[in-house]
Amino acid sequence: MVFETIAKELNELVTSWANKLESLPPETIANRRNSQDRSIRQIVGHMVDSASNNTHRVVHLQYRESPVEFPNYATYGNNDNWIAIQNYQEEDWKLLVNYWKFAHLHFVHVIRNVNTEKLDQQWSADTNQFVSLKDMAEDFPRHFKLHINEIEELLNQ
Repeated sequence: MVFETIAKELNELVTSWANKLESLPPETIANRRNSQDRSIRQIVGHMVDSASNNTHRVVHLQYRESPVEFPNYATYGNNDNWIAIQNYQEEDWKLLVNYWKFAHLHFVHVIRNVNTEKLDQQWSADTNQFVSLKDMAEDFPRHFKLHINEIEELLNQ
């Protein structure tokens, strides 16, 4: 399996963080804000969106003609729109943590089953910016850890 190392790393991170997240006090997850003015609730919600969008990309990149066009949810403030529209700030915390956990565990399952003949398939990330399935999957742990680090910083305030 081409992404087994990534899958194991993500699985361990998700497993270790799920209980930590669920046990956080309500005032901590709602009130502390990072440099993007996001609460821990909103960061976790954004991570759900990331897992969901990347799962869709992995699936589409294995059967559609390359490069694949997707709406750009990650830049130009669009990810903030996703956070606001879904109102993660008011989402039931236990439900949100479970959704976060299972969205990422499903992503792990999906990348473990990637057709290796499709690793060079690309999607259009922005104007004249293309990302291969291989590069996207390999970069996902970095993005995941970036947000875990943001949460840790807020917890240490």
